[in-house]
Amino acid sequence: MKNILLMFPCILLFFSCKKSTYNNSGGGAIVTPPQDTTVVITPPVDPAIANSIGFFLNDWQPRTFTAPAYVDTIIPASTVYNVTVNPGAIITKIPLSIFGNNANLWSTQMVTEAPLMSKLTNLHSHIIRFPGGSISDVYFWNGLNNTPPADAPATMVNANGTEAASGWWYGKNTDSWTCSLNNYYSMLQQTANSGMIIINYGYARYGTGPNPAVAAAHLAADWVRFDNGRTQYWEIGNENFGDWEAGYRIDVSKNKDGQPEYLSGDLYGQHFKIFADSMRKAAQEIGKTIYIGAVTVEAAAQSWETNTRKNWNTGLFTKTANSPDFYIVHNYFTAYQTNSNATDILVSAATETKKMMDFVAQAFQVGGVAPKPIALTEYNINAEGSMQKVSHINGMHAVMTLGEALKNKYGMASRWDIANGWDNGNDHGMFSNGDEPGVPKWNARPAFYHMYYFQKFLGDRLVTSSSDNADLVSYASSFTSGQVGVTLVNKSATSQTVQVKCQNFNIGNRFYWYTLTGGGDNGEFSRKVLVNGQGPATVAGGPDNYASIIPYAASAQNGIKITVPARAIVYMVIDKK
Repeated sequence: MKNILLMFPCILLFFSCKKSTYNNSGGGAIVTPPQDTTVVITPPVDPAIANSIGFFLNDWQPRTFTAPAYVDTIIPASTVYNVTVNPGAIITKIPLSIFGNNANLWSTQMVTEAPLMSKLTNLHSHIIRFPGGSISDVYFWNGLNNTPPADAPATMVNANGTEAASGWWYGKNTDSWTCSLNNYYSMLQQTANSGMIIINYGYARYGTGPNPAVAAAHLAADWVRFDNGRTQYWEIGNENFGDWEAGYRIDVSKNKDGQPEYLSGDLYGQHFKIFADSMRKAAQEIGKTIYIGAVTVEAAAQSWETNTRKNWNTGLFTKTANSPDFYIVHNYFTAYQTNSNATDILVSAATETKKMMDFVAQAFQVGGVAPKPIALTEYNINAEGSMQKVSHINGMHAVMTLGEALKNKYGMASRWDIANGWDNGNDHGMFSNGDEPGVPKWNARPAFYHMYYFQKFLGDRLVTSSSDNADLVSYASSFTSGQVGVTLVNKSATSQTVQVKCQNFNIGNRFYWYTLTGGGDNGEFSRKVLVNGQGPATVAGGPDNYASIIPYAASAQNGIKITVPARAIVYMVIDKK
């Protein structure tokens, strides 16, 4: 009897734990267990690094997602659309340089501005470009205020042939309204970012010495020595094909080495090699590695554009061959000085990003040069007239541009810019510069919040995803720790319900998300952004407590189902099993 009694717990344990089908010989009922939902995972394989990314992945880092505190939230019972994600199909590792930003010389000394420094630290752009667009071609990095080099002319020729004061900028200007070079470096150190520096190429053209290109190259090499390895990425000039840039047209009566009146891609290419040789020699002397980029035209020229612009890439590639380490493009996506609507703005992110990469790749092939990394060192929108640039829509556009840049395998992207000027809302600045009515200085614009949450819930590898709704765009990523990140962009003016389905991935218990929407102000171009329903205390921007807002979450048991409001973005992470 004792042995029989001891057997009963084992029998009970067998029936309560074993899940396989059981059929007794006496005709009892068949017990059918639930199906095993575990997916057999095919280990993903990192693809070869694209030529268009190259060394921008040298500092790639794996990312780990830790489940956060959350607010349990009801999800829709049913959905209309589907997004399918496959973490097993990796498009590219994600370069940290994709999150870049642009500083400039009129946005204060920065390190003196605590609210700005806090936001720059939290945003973590990784790369902050300096000293700013066209200013770079009239900037003397080692110059005392109002003390230009002896061979820098007092006046220069504009594109229309008129003379104007040169308007130099100086690296040792310590006035409160500008940024000294030392404080730029200090800002980078304090915010844990790195730099990208634009060399003054214009000086090679307008300099009045016996060999202005050599003088300008030596000045650049001295900057490399002074920098002493703090900066890896260097650009030779800014948009020099443009007739708005210093050095595009020169007074030949002041020139002593026989340069032509108008700049060409050929001449820039010749000068580029002089700069690159001097700068690389300087880097070698101090035992540092630098990468040097050449200014490149990103799209086919229009019939009305200058011959310089039309023939730039051909001349550049002919003269530089494979000397540049990378190539630089800029894009402001929408039509110049046009009151574009929200639909046109959002559509442009995908079309222009791909068109630009395709154009440059074709130019490489025609020019007979090896493909090299592509850096989008300035981007934003041109749309104006309805406060588009400071709107929630532009924040959505910023994230779509980054997503499309990753899909098209750009090596880096850098948004223009940290601060600019209000101009009735036609302001590219990510932060208010103190001249915007109704908000405090350094108030963050919607683009800041979108880029902050995009990076927060983005993994370290971009993976494939697809949507069955053209108005619902998806960007998916995987974390080395195993989770999946999904960004869902609703371009339409109506709310969408969507289920995220995963291939080659075992979904865990929960998914977490932030929903960013616009406010009810200013028509389709709200100056506000709400994060999980929390908005700004003022007329524009977002919630001050953005860094401590906890995400929504829901059980994944009944599927990853979510509502994406009209013209909104959901940033999501899905647990692994």
